[in-house]
Amino acid sequence: MLRVVPYLTVALLVGPILAGIAGAFLPAFGWMPTLGGSSLTLEHWAHLFQRPGLWTSVWISLASGLITPAVSLAIVFLFLSGSGGTWLDRWLKRAISPLLSIPHAAAAFGLAFLIAPSGLIVRFLSPWLTGWDRPPDLLIVHDPSGLAMMAGLIAKEIPFLLLMSLAALPQIDSPRRLAVARSLGYGPVTAWLKAVAPGLYPLIRLPIYAVIAFASSTVDVALILGPTNPPTLSVAVVRWLNDPDLSLRFVASAGALLQLLVTFSALLTWHLMERLLGFCARAWYTNGRKGHCDRLLAKAGAGGITLAAFAAFAGLAGLAVSSFAGFWRFPDTLPQAITVKHWVRALPNIEGPFVTALLVGLVATSISLVLVLAALENEVRSNHPAGRRAMRILYLPLIVPQVAFLFGLLIGLEAVGVRPGFWPVAFGHVLFVLPYVYLSLAEAYRQLDPRWIMAARTLGNTPTRAFWTVRLPMLTTPILTAVAIGLAVSIGQYLPTQLLGAGRVPTITTEAVALATGGDRRVIGVWALVQALVPALGFGLALLLPRLVWRHRRQLREVH
Repeated sequence: MLRVVPYLTVALLVGPILAGIAGAFLPAFGWMPTLGGSSLTLEHWAHLFQRPGLWTSVWISLASGLITPAVSLAIVFLFLSGSGGTWLDRWLKRAISPLLSIPHAAAAFGLAFLIAPSGLIVRFLSPWLTGWDRPPDLLIVHDPSGLAMMAGLIAKEIPFLLLMSLAALPQIDSPRRLAVARSLGYGPVTAWLKAVAPGLYPLIRLPIYAVIAFASSTVDVALILGPTNPPTLSVAVVRWLNDPDLSLRFVASAGALLQLLVTFSALLTWHLMERLLGFCARAWYTNGRKGHCDRLLAKAGAGGITLAAFAAFAGLAGLAVSSFAGFWRFPDTLPQAITVKHWVRALPNIEGPFVTALLVGLVATSISLVLVLAALENEVRSNHPAGRRAMRILYLPLIVPQVAFLFGLLIGLEAVGVRPGFWPVAFGHVLFVLPYVYLSLAEAYRQLDPRWIMAARTLGNTPTRAFWTVRLPMLTTPILTAVAIGLAVSIGQYLPTQLLGAGRVPTITTEAVALATGGDRRVIGVWALVQALVPALGFGLALLLPRLVWRHRRQLREVH
């Protein structure tokens, strides 16, 4: 039975994506009988290309998909090369889980509160440095170039790429590589970039591709920080989907396919840049130059990652202050009064979306965890690489733009009589939760010393009993961490909830993003802070529960 699980899991992920793309493909060419489209035509593509600002939207989406991973990866590599063993390195390894737990929307709201013309940064600098006694007339948030959106994405993707890099480094024996390079006289940064980076990059290529796909097609971050006229292509597609004029559904389908082409173009461009950079770097790897900018590069990496962490945590602090702020005139650094009235007014409205988000997250994470545990147990029992290779397809939901297949999936579900609601939303969340649960749990599962299971088998236990009584207890911390990551991913899902629920399954994220167009920062602060606190609570429990359960068993407490 376990042998079937990897292929069943792949089918559950690939099937809906292929069906969703097909469901968007046919209306894009005019075939949607329910709306009167009974013949194939290119008319809707012509209408799409005539939309004002379309090519600006395409360009911003493509630029975001390339600039975001490039900057994030450069900062991560420079940090790893120059800050190993420092206090910053030790602190960030502890802070990486809280950073990852912050949903994209909450991080975007926090950054907006920081960098807005009347945000915390300007308030701290005014009027003593800037001379401003009123907010400057500057378009920072929603700037037409999408720079604020890219900054928000970079701040969130740096922790993700850092975690993926830290998980991959043990596979290439990085300390020995670095020691050999240092023995030849290379500085620490140059030695790391020449000896470790070439081996590390192939191991994190798929996570980088996932970052490219997300950055080029994000909806929630683009709604909060991105340009508005014209918006990014993904936001434009969502607007056409929700337009009362049903004829725009055909244009939206064509736009969804165009978004797929934009993301594919970003991935292809990145791949070509990989090849070009690899070819150009061959001479640098072997030229014997020791490097004279190591200290500057190390400071750049440490500064970049510190700035990203500061933006995330300071943004959350800004959300907290705003949610309790009373009268707060510019340029006062802090509000003149503290009040809980915003929480009192918001809490009755938060209860329903909070419970719904939690239930959806628990269902999606539970399904994902069962499938992942079964697939990994089959892998370690059979020691067969085919199942492991099959599980690589888990990256597909992260690489294919959500807007490119979710609308088609919705059409397909309606065609078979499944109405939008709780269960389609929960199933949609599984598509995105399962890959992260697998990524967070796989290495810990594989690295558990097999002699523990052998000892259990020699005592007469069956493989199943050894799984329940030995393997699961010893992997309590990694499993709970994977559950916390799954809940965090589910809580942060905006587009699957909005489309597959047809607006009838409100969650904290959908309601918080809906408030982005409003001007009440205090209410936004309440909702965004609740959205950020729920995953943080999950990570806290994941760290605390094993210490409580195994408090009298030191070795079990130390299994990570």
